[in-house]
Amino acid sequence: MFLQPDKIPPMAKKGTIIDYATGDTIILNLSGNNFQPIFADNKGNPMKLEYTIESVIFQNALKNNLNGWLLKPTDSIVPKITILFFHGNGGNITTEYFVATPFVKKGFQVFIFDYSGYGFSQGEATRDNVLIDAVAALDYIRTRSEIKNTKIIIYGQSLGGHLAAVVAQKNESLIDGLVIEAAFSSHRDIAAHESKLGFIARVLVKEGYCAVKSIKCFHKPLLVIHSTEDMTIPFYMGEKLFLNANQPKSFYEIKKCHACGPLFYSDSICEKIKLMLPIDPK
Repeated sequence: MFLQPDKIPPMAKKGTIIDYATGDTIILNLSGNNFQPIFADNKGNPMKLEYTIESVIFQNALKNNLNGWLLKPTDSIVPKITILFFHGNGGNITTEYFVATPFVKKGFQVFIFDYSGYGFSQGEATRDNVLIDAVAALDYIRTRSEIKNTKIIIYGQSLGGHLAAVVAQKNESLIDGLVIEAAFSSHRDIAAHESKLGFIARVLVKEGYCAVKSIKCFHKPLLVIHSTEDMTIPFYMGEKLFLNANQPKSFYEIKKCHACGPLFYSDSICEKIKLMLPIDPK
C-alpha cells in the first residue's frame, strides 16, 4: 500500500518517458555505469536542456548502491539553495524528475534520487529502507563541493513529504528548511482513509516513524503545500501537519492535482522558499 516501486532492469540502455508539463514523448538513452541520461525527442534528435544532469551512484548504510541525479542551471547563475527532493511512492527518477526541473529553471540546484528497489537503486523497497536511503542522500550531498556553501532544503512530495518530516527532524542541524507537499500525516491516517476500514486499519497497520509526531519536534522554517483538489491524499492531512508544527511555518493552499505544485505554481513556491531563507546577496 505504501510503496509501489518501479524498477528498471540494470542492463536497460534505452526507453521512453512522457514530459509531465508538455505531454511530449522523450527518448531516454542511458550511458555508462552511472546510468547517465541522454535525451532525444520522439524523432531521435538530441534535446538541448535548460539545465545539466549528473547521474551518480552512492551507498546507503546497508551498502546498497542508490542512483541519484544532480540537476544544475546551465547559465552563469551560481545556486545559493540546494533542494534535496524526495519523490512519492510510485515511479522512479526518470518519471519523477520532471517535477523537480521547474526549481532548476529558477536558479536552484536539485538532487533527486531513487529509494531502494526503485529505478536502478539496489535493495528492497521497505519503509525502513526508504528512511535509511533518505538519510544517505542527505549525507551524500553534503560531501559535494558545489553544495557545501548553499542553503539545504528538503522538499518531499506525497510519501516523500511524510518521509521528509521525519528526516528533517532527525537531522535538523544539517539543513536550513523543510517543504512538505501533498503529504499524509501518518501511515495509520492514510491507511484508514484508503482502505475505508477506519479503526480496523489503524490497528492492523504498524506506524513506525510518523510525520505528525516528527513535525512537533522540528523548529526550522517550514512550508506546507496542499491542494484542495487533491484526490489522493485529503487536504485535511496537510492541515493536520501544519497545525502540529512549530513556528516559523507557513501554509500554501493550492489547486490542481496531487503533488503537482511545481508544475503549476513554481514561481510562487520558489518565492516562498526564498522568503524562508534570508540569503546574503553577496
